Amino acid sequence: MALKLKIVTASTRPGRIGPIISNWVAEQASAHGKFEVEILDLESFSLPLLDEPNHPAMQNYTQDHTKALSAAVADADAFVFVTPEYNGFPPAAVINALQALVVEWNRKVAGVVSYGGISGGLRSAQELRMLLANMGIMPLKQAVPMPMVFGDLTKEGTLTPNAEVAKGTVGMLDELHVWAGALKTIR
Repeated sequence: MALKLKIVTASTRPGRIGPIISNWVAEQASAHGKFEVEILDLESFSLPLLDEPNHPAMQNYTQDHTKALSAAVADADAFVFVTPEYNGFPPAAVINALQALVVEWNRKVAGVVSYGGISGGLRSAQELRMLLANMGIMPLKQAVPMPMVFGDLTKEGTLTPNAEVAKGTVGMLDELHVWAGALKTIR
């Protein structure tokens, strides 16, 4: 049975390119062949800021959007967070999604693919990795930055990154597979 990898599209901003990058990551993960791959686009959950009356550790959700996010996250073995950098940070939407749940994230592994201008979203990736660790998620050191990403977008709305980005993505997927298999034994 293949491990379940969820690609989390972190940006919900109008005009975002996150879905294009998430689709490319999902294609790479499917070609990798060791995961059952699904994209979780945070935009599709319409998750407001912390509107549950109970602490998420109780898993006593009252809102349909929280129940849907919980179900989508719970069966994952690993995640790849696809995040832009907004003023040096990951988007508020992904921070909100992390805080909306607790148990569902715990003892799983995550990689980060970041994108942006000259830094490729590295500041965002570093901040996000720290938040993931605080949530009980094992963040990989193998982050994949995509600097000057707008030059890698085609007119057809696809992504064509350079060979180093593709190579880094394969390395991250290899490491995700190792950690996901190991962590599954303790959940």
